[in-house]
Amino acid sequence: MTFDEVMLVLEGMGSEQTKRTYIRHGAQEPFFGVKISDMKKLVKQVKKDQELVYKLYDSGNNDAMYLAGLTVNPKSITKVTLEHWVKQAYWYSLAEYTVANVTAESPFATELAMEWIGASEEMTAVAGWSTYANYVTIAPDEQLDITEIRKLLEQVRKTVHEERNRVRYTMNTFVICVASYVLPLAEEAKAVADAIGAVKVDIGNTACKVPLASEYIAKVEARGTVGRKKKTCIY
Repeated sequence: MTFDEVMLVLEGMGSEQTKRTYIRHGAQEPFFGVKISDMKKLVKQVKKDQELVYKLYDSGNNDAMYLAGLTVNPKSITKVTLEHWVKQAYWYSLAEYTVANVTAESPFATELAMEWIGASEEMTAVAGWSTYANYVTIAPDEQLDITEIRKLLEQVRKTVHEERNRVRYTMNTFVICVASYVLPLAEEAKAVADAIGAVKVDIGNTACKVPLASEYIAKVEARGTVGRKKKTCIY
């Protein structure tokens, strides 16, 4: 498929209702309002042309950018490209999911996560925390820097309630992911979850809720899946 063909198909998949929903969450024009479930129908075709993937992200169209994140090869994407992508991620969906998920599966996962976590730009910091959170869900425990993760947990415990709005959300997610997927730190992460309690995030005029980390972790424990890694975080 060519770039124009993909954009035409995306336009046909869009709906005003979905568009209004995305706008409430923070999306901005231009975009068509395509449901992710519909977008996935294009994944196999677009994946065949990685140059097309990069053109889609650079289009600035939210739907095309999200599709790029679903179809890019994370093992071959360059650090420079990821740094470019994070700068274009103007709202949480692109930062927290598209960029973070791809970066987590790239060779630069923890390097960029740590760099971005300290960023002054909110969405870059969001991408950083979400990248590390996703990384621990797929990386074997023996490959993780336990000392580094422990320090990040302490950073969350001390600073989460004073952080920027969406950064608070991803810090809370980080604690959940460590407790759920990193056996050597599960108990420490649970203690952090108990310490931070409810994390308040302004989610605008949406039905979304911020999960209470301690409750979420308890459900994972009840399922007996603590430490069970995922195959991918790109979805």
